[in-house]
Amino acid sequence: MASPTPASPNDGYLLDNARPEAGTRFDALSELFDPSTFRHIEDLGIAPGWRCWEVGAGGPSVVTWLADRVGPTGRVLATDIDTSWASETSGGAVEVLRHDVGRDEPPEGGGFDLVHARLVLVHVTDRERALRTMADSLRPGGWLLVEDADPALQPLICLDEYGPEQALANKLRSGFRTLLASRGADLGYGRKLPRLLREAGLTGVHADAYFPITSPACNILEAATVRHVRDGLVAAGLATDEEIERHLANIASGRLDLSTSPMISAWGRRP
Repeated sequence: MASPTPASPNDGYLLDNARPEAGTRFDALSELFDPSTFRHIEDLGIAPGWRCWEVGAGGPSVVTWLADRVGPTGRVLATDIDTSWASETSGGAVEVLRHDVGRDEPPEGGGFDLVHARLVLVHVTDRERALRTMADSLRPGGWLLVEDADPALQPLICLDEYGPEQALANKLRSGFRTLLASRGADLGYGRKLPRLLREAGLTGVHADAYFPITSPACNILEAATVRHVRDGLVAAGLATDEEIERHLANIASGRLDLSTSPMISAWGRRP
């Protein structure tokens, strides 16, 4: 077989929100990672009246949770490059704004008590600028919480590769990583977050990692992701249609213990 030719880095975000699978992916990601995100934000002391910026929101789950915590005296600014998900979210404490954190100027006002981004910066081309924009938007004493995957840290989707079904799953996961890298994703970004937050001038930096090893939501996420990137995998010679159909059938059978990449959560405070 000829060597794979990944898509051009200029072809845009691989997991764009316009695809029909995007909503399913967001729901599964919320089920998998919202509890960990909410625990971290609770530990930072979120309270009524806080001003929060949810960067690259992608969906409503974190936004609505934040709005409930800050109450009518607080503010939640939710930004994304595609805000089509936000039709039923705006209003009250929530403001939705189309914004590209890697290119656009910081939102007016600033002075946020909390800025949060999950699974955003790993895909942003100018990550340094994006992180600086978020850190500079904090009030003195405000918190930045950044959560990003580190696929290179744990590259397998089946940790226990004991048979051909698991081997096929890991082959397709390797192809998916190749596509992500070809679009400019930094597959080792998560591990850099503690250092990057310190370099941004934040203090009290801490970090941890979390990843499910098996869950029904992992199955839903994997099936939606494979369908989302199917054309790219085939076009790049990273998988055949037959392999993809076989993998989807294996997922549906319930015989696979599917994992995720580690989610690194790092947080620090503006002096």
